Amino acid sequence: MKHILMTGFPGFLATRLLHALKQKYENAHFVLLVHPSQFEHANDRIKDLDNVEVKIGDITEETLGFSEGDRVLLREKVTHVFHLAAIYDLAVPQPIAEKVNVEGTKNINQFVQSLHHLEKYVYFSTAYVSGDRTGLIRETELQMGQKFKNHYEETKYKAEIIVQELEDVPFTIIRPGITVGNSETGETSKFDGPYFIMRILDRIRLMPIPYLGKGDVLFNVVPYDYLINATVYLSDAEEAVRKTFHLTDPNPHQARDLYRMICEELLGKKPTWTISPRLVELGLSLSFMRKFFGVEKEAVEYFRCPTQYDASGAKKVLEKGGLTCPDFKDYVGNIVTYYKQHRLDQDKKIHIT
Repeated sequence: MKHILMTGFPGFLATRLLHALKQKYENAHFVLLVHPSQFEHANDRIKDLDNVEVKIGDITEETLGFSEGDRVLLREKVTHVFHLAAIYDLAVPQPIAEKVNVEGTKNINQFVQSLHHLEKYVYFSTAYVSGDRTGLIRETELQMGQKFKNHYEETKYKAEIIVQELEDVPFTIIRPGITVGNSETGETSKFDGPYFIMRILDRIRLMPIPYLGKGDVLFNVVPYDYLINATVYLSDAEEAVRKTFHLTDPNPHQARDLYRMICEELLGKKPTWTISPRLVELGLSLSFMRKFFGVEKEAVEYFRCPTQYDASGAKKVLEKGGLTCPDFKDYVGNIVTYYKQHRLDQDKKIHIT
């Protein structure tokens, strides 16, 4: 019988991953390591689920907040660990990112190494551990002398290094691209990342719409259902042991085309002129502008980084399971429709400072 421990619950991806894993492993027992601040919310999420228990903990503590009794029991029981807990905010201050993303992962690693029956450790990284690198980024590459656009990227990079350095641990590292809503329903938890395009377009809908610069770089987005399904498959694939996978779009669109498709779906018209991304970034340096548009200025940088993420390793393994990444043009209508239906939902807006 599989005993699965997961961090990051009741976050959106962890919640969806829990349901997907329960479908695959009907008799598995799940332990969810949940921060005290999320305990009530987590319990609400699992009230109709069997074989799922919430344990209060904190990944920034060396003991993870577990009692000695819990640690002894878990060492004997846990077969799979899925580590999703992290600070994902592009504007996160360095000390917070370091404590949660790096120290937290170090503590999870120590716990993983203590398990007597571990079958798989799945660590959620990000494709953007590539930092400011340009050109083709391979799944086998990590420490390439890169610098970073923000503390989120840098601390996820540091965390991935210490996972890769684990000896005799059957890990699988997941590097997602920028994640958007469900390809079929459009559902998402937060309007961040690419959704900032929709927020800006909403604000300027009555004026002639500009492109954000040339937009000739590739902009890599993936729907969360592909990410979840791929993670479940890789967590059980022998070929995935001690491997790293880019869960990115193997055929991404240029930023300009992605922007145009969103504009056409949201406003029913195409952009007709071009504004410099530097000018947009300068405007977003002002707090009142960020709050007006509901956008972090750090997001603009991803529209001008000439990077291509090689996903050949992931593609080779996932095709055996019948899994392929949907093309953005085939689901853009679904994510824009969901945005239009929920654009006023305060719970889906990100906090802008």
